[in-house]
Amino acid sequence: MNKLATLLLFLLLFVIGLPGLKAQDIATTKQPITYNVEQNILYRDDSKEVLTEYMAERCRLDLYFPEGSKNFATIVWFHGGGLTHGHAAIPEKLKGQGLAVAAVNYRLSPKVSNPAYTEDAAASVAWVFKNIAKYGGDPGLIFISGHSAGGYLTSMVGLDKRWLAHYNIDANRIAGLIPFSGHTITHFTVRAERGIKRTQPIIDEYAPLYHVRADAPPLILITGGRELEMLGRYEENAYFMRMMKVAGHKKTVLYELDGFDHGGMVDPAFNLLIKHVKELANRNH
Repeated sequence: MNKLATLLLFLLLFVIGLPGLKAQDIATTKQPITYNVEQNILYRDDSKEVLTEYMAERCRLDLYFPEGSKNFATIVWFHGGGLTHGHAAIPEKLKGQGLAVAAVNYRLSPKVSNPAYTEDAAASVAWVFKNIAKYGGDPGLIFISGHSAGGYLTSMVGLDKRWLAHYNIDANRIAGLIPFSGHTITHFTVRAERGIKRTQPIIDEYAPLYHVRADAPPLILITGGRELEMLGRYEENAYFMRMMKVAGHKKTVLYELDGFDHGGMVDPAFNLLIKHVKELANRNH
């Protein structure tokens, strides 16, 4: 045996002899996951529809994904802002979790009015369904989430099946809906567009509550504390949970993050989002 071979054998025996380290650990040590971001993706198909300048500007998403991984779950994330302001960003707490995140921009009031926001949300989800496999993701593990106005869009796209049906996608293919502090009645901006005052609650076809059904995807509702949230926000989510159960849906859960207000609940809510995404993803495999 030459000197090099002897040295290599000695090093191997030394490593194997280290406390707590076994020979198989050397073979199965995983390389750290690296992530990539593809930015400013146009999610509306300009070859099939005429896009306005504003659509070309706002109907875009950023995709953060684990490079070289296969069959990972994806979270479609809608920002908040009352349907009047806000901008897409990849949430820091969702990074490095082995998941992909599609952070979506959508058109805003007053440049557009209802239902343009929901149309954009559905178009972005459809894009993810049709394209995530190209990046290594599993189209069967697409989750939708968002805060405030983004939570409202999450529930509308997931509960009212007509929006995704426009793209020949069954909303029941969504692996889970996880809205943060979202309206479940008709959104106050939609009401304002009709000249209805904020103190007048409406439950019509533009309210998630209008579309409760037994066969919907798993629904995880999260709000801040009822005394700190936007007035009525916890209560309408509690009623949404109750009506989903009345409709026969067996996979609705409501979390009240006591001690957190409407904006402050976002950070701890991410922990619940990650927990449920990973649990549901494992259950679906």
